[in-house]
This record gives sequence, C-alpha cells and structure tokens, in this order.
Amino acid sequence: MKYNKVSFIIHLCNIIVFAFSFSLSAKAQTSSDNSIYYRNAIVNPTEPNDLPSGIHFFTKKKDKDLELNDTLNAIYDLRLLSIAEFKIGNNFNSENHAVEALNIIESMGTKDTLIDSRVGLYNQLGRIYRTSNNPTEAIRTFDKALEIANKLKDSVIILNNKANVYKDELDYIKALDIYTLLHKKQAQLNTYELALVADNLGQVQSKLNLPEGLQNLKNALELREKNNDFIGQHSSNTHLAEFYLDKKDTTIAKMYAEKALALSGKINSSSFKLEAISTLMNMDRNPLLHEYKKLTDSITNAKQIAENKNAFLKYNVAEEQKKTQASILLQEIESRKRLAYQSLAFIIFLILVGSYFIYRNRYRKAKIEEIYKTETRIAKKVHDEVANDMYKVMTSLENNSGVDSNVIDEMEKIYTKTRDISRENSAIDLRNDFDLQLNDLLLGYKNNKVNVITRNLSKMPWNTVTEHKKTAIYRVLQELMTNMRKHSKASFVTLIFKKEGSKIQIIYRDNGVGCDLFKKNGLQHTESRIASLNGTINFESKQGDGFKASIII
Repeated sequence: MKYNKVSFIIHLCNIIVFAFSFSLSAKAQTSSDNSIYYRNAIVNPTEPNDLPSGIHFFTKKKDKDLELNDTLNAIYDLRLLSIAEFKIGNNFNSENHAVEALNIIESMGTKDTLIDSRVGLYNQLGRIYRTSNNPTEAIRTFDKALEIANKLKDSVIILNNKANVYKDELDYIKALDIYTLLHKKQAQLNTYELALVADNLGQVQSKLNLPEGLQNLKNALELREKNNDFIGQHSSNTHLAEFYLDKKDTTIAKMYAEKALALSGKINSSSFKLEAISTLMNMDRNPLLHEYKKLTDSITNAKQIAENKNAFLKYNVAEEQKKTQASILLQEIESRKRLAYQSLAFIIFLILVGSYFIYRNRYRKAKIEEIYKTETRIAKKVHDEVANDMYKVMTSLENNSGVDSNVIDEMEKIYTKTRDISRENSAIDLRNDFDLQLNDLLLGYKNNKVNVITRNLSKMPWNTVTEHKKTAIYRVLQELMTNMRKHSKASFVTLIFKKEGSKIQIIYRDNGVGCDLFKKNGLQHTESRIASLNGTINFESKQGDGFKASIII
C-alpha cells in the first residue's frame, strides 16, 4: 500500500513537470511563430495592416530584448523596424533604428562576426539617404557596405541600389554600366534579384532610347507577378507608366499608373501612393495642376533638406568624440579664442573700410562744394567789380564826342563777355523745377542758325537726383553748348536723356565741323566735374564729322 502511494506521487510529479515543460515549449513556439509571421508582414506585405502591425510587434519585442540584454535579437528587431518604417515613408524613424542597431554592434567585442547585420544596415541607410535627397552620403554608405560584403546576393542588392542613385542624378551611363554587369550574372541570381536588375536596367535603357529597354521592363513585371511581389510590381508599373509617358502614349501610361496606385493601397505605403499619384498628375494637361505639383515638390524637397536629422552622421561624430574631456574642453577654449580674435579683426576691418569710404565721400563732397562756392564767388566779383566798372567807363566815353566809336564797340564786346562769364558761373537755384531750368539753359543757345532739340528731358526723375549731380549736369551741358557756339559752326544739336538703373545717361551730338580731339581747358573742366562724382564722360569727334559726348553720372 505504501509502495502504491509513493508511485502515485512520483507519477503525479512527472505529469506536472511534463505539463510545465510543454507549456514553456508551446509559448516559445508561439513567440517564434509570431516573429516569423510579422517578419513576413514587413518583408513582403500583402495587406494594408501588415506594416503597422509588424512595427507594433517588433517595437515591443525590441524593448523586451534590450531589457534582457539580448543584443543579437535587438539588432534583428531594429533592422526589421528600419525596413518597415522606410516602406511606410518615415525616413527619420527608419534612420534612427538603423543607427541604433549599428551603435549596439560597435559596442560589442564581436562586431566583426556580425557581417550580415552590418551590411544590411549600411545598405538600409544608403536607401534612406537616397530618398532623402542626399546622393553623396548614399553612395558613400553603399561603398562602405560593399567593402565588407562577402556574399553575391548582398553585393547584387547593394550595387543595384548604388546604380539607382546614379539614375536619380541622371547619370545614366554610370548606372547602365552597373546594371549591365549585374545582368550578365543572371545565371547566379534568384527570381527576385533577376526582376530587380531587369526592371532598373530596362528603365535606364529606355531613358537612353535603347530598343531592349521595354522588353526588360515587361520581363521584370512578369517575374514579380509570379512571385506575388507587390512592392516590386508597384515599381515595375511606375516605370512602365513613365516609359509610355515619355513616348506620349498617355492611354497606356495611365493604365500602368492606375495599377501602381492600386498596389500602393495593398501595401499601405503613403510614399508609394504619393509616387503613383504624382505619376498620374504628370499625365494631366491642366497647367495649374502641373504648377501645383512643381510647387509642392519644391516645398517637400526644401523641407526634407531643412529637417534632415542625419542620425548616421551623429553616430560617426560620437565615435570621434571618444577623446578625453580635458582635450575637448581645451579645443573649445582655443576655438572660442580664435573666433573672438577673428571677430574682432573683422569688426576693425569693417570700421576701417567704412571710415575710408565715409572720409572719401565727405572729402569729395567738400571739394565739390568748395569748387561751386569759388565759381559763384568769382562770378559775383566779375559781375560786381569788372562788369560794373566796364559799364561805367563805357557810359563816360559815350558822352565824350572825341572817342572813336570802334573803341566803344570793342569795349561793349568785352563787357558782354564779362557778363556772360558771370552768368555761366553764377549760383543755380535748385529749389525750382530743374527740368525747366535746364530746358531754359539749352534753348538759350537756340537761334536762327542753330536748332536745339531735347528728348526725354521732362521725363527724367530729377527729384531723386542730388543737388551736386544737378549742378554738375547743368555746368557740363553749359560748357558743351558754349563750346558748340564758339567753335563748331553747328546748325543742329540733339541732347538725349536716359535713365539706366540708378544712373543718368546724357548723349550730346552736333553736326558741326568737328575737330581732331584734344582736351581743351573747357573739356578738361567737364571731365573733372564728372570724375568728382564717380561718373564718366567720353568724347568722339573728327574733322568734318561733328562732335559727340556721352555722359554717365
């Protein structure tokens, strides 16, 4: 009886242990089955909810694996999360997951044994940088993956992705070289890789107008349909739509674009859907729609560049920052000192340059004012002292019957010249309408023998011109007109006024006898006036062919 009780207890314990072991095994099997299921949902999604559910599952699994210090599984989880986020179109999260996985690998002493994981993560980062409009970083990252890749399958995928970057940059020749090289290895490729290479090769061949391009595109689509590869089918249909759109066959192009749009719904990827809609929009003839697409693309690209938080670069920087804290602090102090000295030197330089221009401007302005004051003072003296005295002498001589009338005539000529000199250098009242004053000056030289014509004089914005420039223009034109009356024997004078940006251009021309051009005192004086205002005056003349002057001020 005692024996039976002992046997019963032992048997009961065995049953409990077996049941407990079976329960643990079932849970482990269930967990493993779930991992396989959600991995397939990410790698080859067939339902709209596959990617979101896969992200949810592996996010929880990653957190648990990190708690248990199961780094290998955590790296595996992060790789799948990066792939899933990328397919949805969330590049920022995808990049962060990949870099987090690389950081874990770098912290492990056995990183050189995790070749497959590192190759996959670098390849994933390259794809992210490609879609983030960072081709330089994408090529660099793909090259880094190729350096450590030791499997043909990995090399095929990476080389294909590298060629895709060249294709994006419209460097079709470099892309074609890589795709052609891969296509020659088709005997070593599986159906997925064959379709991938054929599709991209066909697209580049089509862009280069090579006849075999269309057939390669169709072959790729057929392989992907057999493999039930929705993401691949989306890519093939998009490329075929672009092919027929380039050929101006919008009917067939629209058919393939609509297929791509339907596939994006099955994949549940906003980025794929946006790409399909963009292709359809390219077929619409509405110019407003094309303008809207152009603007939205521009805004999206600018936003992508502005918000491109490159986690991989942060990872590289973190590696460089494994120096001592004292060294970093010293570098910061030296950098701040250098920046302070540079800033101080730059400020002093700006002050010196600014002071030079201010001083030069004031000096030039003072010099011009002094010239005008001197001219006005001389004109007043000539009028008040010389001309008035001459007039008194003439009056007294006229009352003397014994004086020769020719002498009085000559004195009257001298008086007239003196008065003219005084008028030519007297002060100009710039408070009144300058165009009227200038017009009166020019018409004062008009007579029965000389016709003076002006063009655009009244249309010039004289109210925006400084008094110094107005005075210079007045005096220079006065000198040219006086020179014409004294020397040219012209019967026709034209003056054309133009506004050239912030500059005023005046073109003077007469039909006088002309001369062998040399700088007389009057012409030298006009050059000095214009040069003092940073302007230019050029003369053209020769015997028998009139006189021309071009003024820019």
